[in-house]
Amino acid sequence: MTATYIHEGNSIDHTPAADVAAGEVVVQGELVGIAKLDIPADTLGALAVVGVFDFPKATGASTAIAEGLDVYWDESAGEATTDSASGANKRIGRSVAAAGDSDTTVRVRMSQ
Repeated sequence: MTATYIHEGNSIDHTPAADVAAGEVVVQGELVGIAKLDIPADTLGALAVVGVFDFPKATGASTAIAEGLDVYWDESAGEATTDSASGANKRIGRSVAAAGDSDTTVRVRMSQ
């Protein structure tokens, strides 16, 4: 059997068990997506898996993220980090702009 083209893959289908708000980060195994719109429970919606997004990040001493670094999603903290936590945090892409210690977000180009 050969592979059959479906679409470009910039977004994927997602049917959540619980309501998902627009902009919410959804982790499916090693794949991280962003809800494009609100998705009610048990309703087909879409998750963006490609694009440039501002992700929340920690603030305070030593939380800066330089441009061009691998960035991971810490699901338990609900924020982006440069720490993979030995695979517990899932890679979301690379930072495309520097974020200082006092910045609450980091801009990331998703690529998984």
